[in-house]
Amino acid sequence: MIDTEDMLETAAAWHDSGETVAIATVVDTWGSSPRPRGSRLVLTRSGRMAGSVSGGCVEAAVADAAARTFADGATQVLEFGITNERAWEVGLACGGKLTVLLERLG
Repeated sequence: MIDTEDMLETAAAWHDSGETVAIATVVDTWGSSPRPRGSRLVLTRSGRMAGSVSGGCVEAAVADAAARTFADGATQVLEFGITNERAWEVGLACGGKLTVLLERLG
């Protein structure tokens, strides 16, 4: 995983080269969460990604949501999670939730 400074430099470089760029940031967590608050994922309209807001599965959902952000510049708040009760049902030790802020750069 790259650090925040490198990630933001990557986002700026992609933007400067003409890419449409969005930044996803973990703004809140509860319970079990694969990444802490402040974790970031940089995405481009052409499909490039750097960083992480999860362990992998949430990135695909964020990329899908980014299509709207790329199209109209809308900032989005995305929530992903599982309750403690549902976590037990599927064999997980506990539930968790993360909230991701998705913003277009520039």
